[in-house]
Order: sequence, then structure tokens, then C-alpha cells
Amino acid sequence: MDFYYKQPVEIIFGNGKLSLLPELLGGARSPLIVTAPFFLEKGPVKELAERLSGGTYTQVSENPDVSEVNECSRLIREDGFDIIIAVGGGSVMDLAKAASVRVEDIREYHGTGKPVPLEDRLPLIAVPTTAGTGSEVTCVSVLTERETGKKCPIVSDGFFPKLALIDPELTVSMPPHITACTGIDVLCHSIEGYWSRGHQPICDELAVHAAKTVFKWLPKAYSQPEDLQAREKMAEASMFAGLAFSLPKTTASHACSFPLTSIYGIPHGEACGLTLDLFARVNREDPRTAVLAERLGFGSVEELADQILALKKLLCLRISIADLISSDQQINELVQKSHHPNLQNNPVQITDRILYSIYDQLRK
Repeated sequence: MDFYYKQPVEIIFGNGKLSLLPELLGGARSPLIVTAPFFLEKGPVKELAERLSGGTYTQVSENPDVSEVNECSRLIREDGFDIIIAVGGGSVMDLAKAASVRVEDIREYHGTGKPVPLEDRLPLIAVPTTAGTGSEVTCVSVLTERETGKKCPIVSDGFFPKLALIDPELTVSMPPHITACTGIDVLCHSIEGYWSRGHQPICDELAVHAAKTVFKWLPKAYSQPEDLQAREKMAEASMFAGLAFSLPKTTASHACSFPLTSIYGIPHGEACGLTLDLFARVNREDPRTAVLAERLGFGSVEELADQILALKKLLCLRISIADLISSDQQINELVQKSHHPNLQNNPVQITDRILYSIYDQLRK
């Protein structure tokens, strides 16, 4: 057996760990906190910002735009910050990763395949406030260019955070719908990481653990937001799933999510989950997908797909785009814009015919 594994991120996990952050800065003297504005209004993040007395950047949209990255990068270059602390969900961490390399225009590397220069990169500490993207342990930054309608990831070893500080208590305030959207993203990361063509045994074990944890604990985290055990388990699942897909990469569900989000504004996790059960059925002839279903405790791939669908219904997530799609032209656009490299990572070859079938099922 031949495989490759790399995980350079130091991980600190546990309730209340945010309080340790000031002593983890090493020799850094001028930190920039990248976060959402409401985190600075009250609570532990506000207290942290006051203790560190550095700078803050809060212009982060739900799907961060390349212009926001460029503005943050400009601020870093001009004000001389020496470390970045990203406190937030996947959008905050994606922006902070891309800004950490301090280039003048990130568009030069967005979907172009050109390697991101790392000579001037700042160290990054990632502090997730959602249990979903796993971005705190990955080398991926997903960005949007609204002027052109492009949404795609940039992958660079330089995007690995120096430290992931995971404090499950920070996720307790997540509203139920965000808990659902980010939680289904965790399931997508784990399942897609397992059936990915780039699979390897260490990531396989992480993926199985994460998926089992989601099926068991996401319903409680959704229905009982204050349940700290459920929040802790989902934070754990998110981290494990991030580790599970970071090297193998995601597959068809993520490829389809990009146009669903960029064109119709469906939240990223919900957009990924929208097709997950359908692609499970497409992949049922793949031997590894059958093994995954068995390892997760299901009798068949069909049963796995049924349970994914049932979970989405329980979480009040989308199972249709009938309210958004009214023409074949819209379906054609979705098919063409789903031609992302992740599509080639799926264990079963995904043809346009399959994509048309998937989207046609979703509009009924």
C-alpha cells in the first residue's frame, strides 16, 4: 500500500480554550483579528480583542469576495501586522487565509492554477465559531468573484493555519439553520473524502468517525442548541472531517455546490448537501461507497442515501430547487458551471447526462 499524509496544523481543542490565545502568540506583537462585526459587540471575542489591542477587519461577506481579500491584504501590508487571528466560520477563515499571503490582487491566483507566492505570508491562528467547514485544518480558501459570477477554491500549502484553536463553546450561539447548513457540510466533507479518488487510509478512518458523529449528534445540536455535549461532538466532527478531506479533496457534490451558491445564493453547506444523497445513489456501483455504507451501519448504499435525505428533511434543509428553476436554460447553465475539477475526483465518472438527471430530479 502506498499513500501520502500531511497535517502541519497544531490543534488545541476544548471548551474555554479561547482564553489561552494571548499566550499562544509567540513573538507576535501586532495581531490582526479577522471576524464578523457582531463578535466584537460582546462576549469572549470582544474581550480577546481588548486584551490584544491589535487591529480588526470585519468586512467579510457570507461568501467572501476577492475584493474583500484584497482590501484586508492592503490593510495588513500598510499597518504592519505580524500575525492573523481568524475568528468565525468558513467565510472568515477563507478570507484570512487568502489575505495572509499579502498579495496585491488575489484574482491572479483565483481559479487560474498559478501557485500562490508564500515569501511574505503571515502566520494564521484559526478559531472556528461554527461546526462545519473544517477550514481550521485545511489548505483551501474558497472565494467568490461577484463581478464574473465565479466561485472556486484556491489550494495552497501556505494556507494551512499555524494553529487551530477549537473552542466548542463558541458554537453555542449558532442559530438552528446555520447549525443545519454547516452540519450537513461536515457530512459532505466526510463522505466525499472517503469515496474520493484521492482516498487514503488515515483520512478514511477520520471520515468514518466524522460521519458517524454527524448522524448521531447533529439532530440534537439542531433541536437543542444549548446542549454543550452536542456542540462539542459537532465541533469534533467538523475538525475530523476537515482532516478527512484536506488531502483526498471533495467530489461531485461540492462541484455542483459552487454554481448553486454563486447563481442562486444557496448557503454553501446546504448547496453541498442538496445533491449528496443523489450522488450516493450514482456511486452505488463503486465498491468503496458500499463499504462506507456498511461501516456507517447501513445495509446498503440506498439506505445510506435514504438516511441522508431523511436528515436533510429533519433539519428543514432544501431537497428541491423547484422554486428557483423554471426553464431548461437554467438547468443547462447549472450543468456547464458544475464542470469543476472536483467533479473528476468522484469515484464514478460524472457525465453531463448524469448532471442533467441530478438537476432535473431537484426541480421536481
